[in-house]
Amino acid sequence: MILAETNVAVNVAFWILAITIALSAIGVVRSQNVVHAALFLVVVLAGVAAIYILVAAEFVAWVQVLIYIGAIVILFLFGIMLTRAPMRAKGSLDNSQRLASGVVALFLFGVITALMIDAYGSKQIQLDDKLVKLGNAHNVASSMFTDYLVPFEVVSMLLLAALVGAVVIARRD
Repeated sequence: MILAETNVAVNVAFWILAITIALSAIGVVRSQNVVHAALFLVVVLAGVAAIYILVAAEFVAWVQVLIYIGAIVILFLFGIMLTRAPMRAKGSLDNSQRLASGVVALFLFGVITALMIDAYGSKQIQLDDKLVKLGNAHNVASSMFTDYLVPFEVVSMLLLAALVGAVVIARRD
């Protein structure tokens, strides 16, 4: 009985998060203000991190928070401030292709929904203890710093080079 109540609670939490993410994603693309769009993006990324916590992937959730929310969105905000871009668009951003884009979006939604129903149907995915132990922070960190140490350092050097390049481009004036 407790397992059924837990599944209901997880499903309710998932749907609340999914609706929040979807509405915030719409806010990202509909916002006229660039800073507001970046803040909507923070809500989307935080919701994705919460979904990772629901599926017992706490390491990926914290990476989502630290890297995407803590670094990428802050980089976006610094980029907005450094370029002195106007906060609002001067003209209208709409065009005459709303109907076509709506039809394409509904078509893609239908295709993806049909593919998901065909692939999974009424199957229920169970997270057993072996999967949870495989994705915990200790195992991921030990794998990252033993088996994947060289690629990890290469990515860190690439990010450092990108940061130096961004500073050079921003300070050129």
